[in-house]
Amino acid sequence: MTILVDADACPVKEEVYRVATRHKAHVRVVSNSPFRVPVSERVKRVVVSDGFDAADDWIAEHASPSTVVITADILLAERCLKAGATVLRHDGRSFDAASIGSAIATRAIMEDLRAGMDGVGGGPPPFSKADRSNFLQALDRVLVRMGRS
Repeated sequence: MTILVDADACPVKEEVYRVATRHKAHVRVVSNSPFRVPVSERVKRVVVSDGFDAADDWIAEHASPSTVVITADILLAERCLKAGATVLRHDGRSFDAASIGSAIATRAIMEDLRAGMDGVGGGPPPFSKADRSNFLQALDRVLVRMGRS
């Protein structure tokens, strides 16, 4: 089992390391710039070029049915699902074949709305303790299920 982390804006890297250690899973922390990672044979940092979507491309190329991808990027999630990977958001909710289509549609609608509103910002709500807890539980459940397969 390998966990691929879209690391640039990931608020749960430390949680990934803890759960991965417990399940003896490998972790690849993928980003455009170096991040500190624990000293471990199972955790590796992957620094890609600063090209547009370089980290996403690396993750999508390495996604498979034996990987869990951690990302909030809807388009990356779609690519990884097509490769058979399990995909979790930072708040523990999963992307799956049933939900990815509506997530992409919602993303497109929101992008159009933001384009038409000058000066109106937005974004996701602040990351909470409940989100962190939900993520830990979801990742643990996924790895237990994968370990049984």
